Amino acid sequence: MNFVRNLTLRQLQIFVVAARHLSYARAAEELHLTPPAVSMQLKQLEDNVGLPLFERMGRGVALTGAGELLVHHALRILGEIKDAEASLQALNGAESGQISVGLVSTAKYFMPRLLAKFAHQHPGVDVQFSVGNRQALLQKLQDNAIDLAIMGRIPQEIDAHGEPMACHPYVLIAPADHPLRDARRFEMHELRHETFLLREEGSGSRRVAEEMFKNHLFTPARTISMGSNETIKQAVMAGMGVSLLSLHTLPLELKTHALCLLDVVGTPIERTWYVVNMSAKRLMPAAAKFRAFLLDETAPALIQEFDHHLLNLERQPCPYDVGGKG
Repeated sequence: MNFVRNLTLRQLQIFVVAARHLSYARAAEELHLTPPAVSMQLKQLEDNVGLPLFERMGRGVALTGAGELLVHHALRILGEIKDAEASLQALNGAESGQISVGLVSTAKYFMPRLLAKFAHQHPGVDVQFSVGNRQALLQKLQDNAIDLAIMGRIPQEIDAHGEPMACHPYVLIAPADHPLRDARRFEMHELRHETFLLREEGSGSRRVAEEMFKNHLFTPARTISMGSNETIKQAVMAGMGVSLLSLHTLPLELKTHALCLLDVVGTPIERTWYVVNMSAKRLMPAAAKFRAFLLDETAPALIQEFDHHLLNLERQPCPYDVGGKG
């Protein structure tokens, strides 16, 4: 198989976007092309490869085995080219370039404001971010598809470097009229009849909740799994049950008193936010500057926005002492 000499970067770019959306029409929309143009480029790529990369699945498409294999190589090729471009820009000493940042879903509630602040201070730098689950971000780090990832645990599965940037408290939330809303420091046992609404298996929030149950020797009367923080919040407000969620997912609900925080012994549960990059990756000046910005700015921003909601709760020591940075 000798398709490299006929391969074009444009074909790889189109292929990666089509693989992400699994839709020629949505890929065409993102790339500002027509669907026939996308289809033609992908057909030429498949002819060069000599194998089908997509297969029809009802009204959509899915990657074939060859497509799954090629997408990771394509991401790495495009990532290397992006790094080369950034390196050349760095030689000019210009504060410019592009940064790709991956966020776990919980971080999407506060990171856009920090990204906007950085963009205002550094208008020549283009910061792009994407949201995905932990496993998706780990794959993107390995594929060199993102420069940095924001997540709640340093990955052990890959050779990555993580640095703590802020405390990350998890709180027990309940409907605004919950009978225990004003109770102080009561035991988890008081919630033995409650339904606990949990994130899906494998999520960071689910893991923290299960650790909480184990530490309290507590078994909920009933649990219901839900696929997003938004669904859980709406269900709690509707009176379906209680939940353990990141405080940082609750800015609007706490401001409007749409739900309440329960003062259960052992909560808030303190975790840490990390900024992560591959150990072998050399961060370009713009990405290194953004990383330094996050380490300096994230903790003060989160403390200012959220910590006043915890004044009536007895907090445990945070594993990351934000005061130690200054």
